[in-house]
Amino acid sequence: MAKNDISNPKISVVIPVRNCERYLDEAIESALAQNVGSLDVIVIDDGSTDGSALIARRRAPLVHYHWQPASGAGAARNRGVESAAGEFLAFLDADDRWPEHKLELQLAAFVEDPALDMVFGQVRQLHDGEEWQRGIAEQTFDTSQLMAGIVLGTLLVRRKSFLRVGPLRTDYRVGEFIDWQMRATEQGLRAKVLPDLLLWRRIHGSNLGIRERQSISDYARVLKSGLDRRRALRDENR
Repeated sequence: MAKNDISNPKISVVIPVRNCERYLDEAIESALAQNVGSLDVIVIDDGSTDGSALIARRRAPLVHYHWQPASGAGAARNRGVESAAGEFLAFLDADDRWPEHKLELQLAAFVEDPALDMVFGQVRQLHDGEEWQRGIAEQTFDTSQLMAGIVLGTLLVRRKSFLRVGPLRTDYRVGEFIDWQMRATEQGLRAKVLPDLLLWRRIHGSNLGIRERQSISDYARVLKSGLDRRRALRDENR
């Protein structure tokens, strides 16, 4: 898909960051390197106290930077959606990275099937350091190393479809996308999972899931909320 293809819509890329100066520039670079025509890259700084702001601001005007008091990843992503100008939305964590064909492959899937609401892909997890550098540099690898990525980092979604489902919940420290995906399924959004690698996920000691271990009960709350919605819907249809 060429950069000047008229079927190339504007894509807003939302990158939430909190104290991630070590990795942020690499994440931004991987977003800006996408082989698509029109990008709207938005960094939402969720109360960082390190040099993350400087890293994002020096990318202006290619990157739009916004600061907010520390409110959590869900609130930061919602703020990014509110600021988005694109017809499509994509999300990238500040410590992860996309292959340069990520958005191009997903847009091709939407062209092939215009009824789709969202497209996911495959993830490869790599530990920070030598494994990360070696894995990024590889041109080929065993596909058994890939995992189906029903995660925000591989998602490309029509903005109108995202808004139809509603914002990410901000009362969860973890699991807010699981909740959103459950709601999307309940509303009948059409999804496709590509067989291609669309996200390198970096494993390190400061991953959100590790930092928020005390919030693991949020996953149970997410599941209970989904079950409650299904019971309510079943009761309405009786």
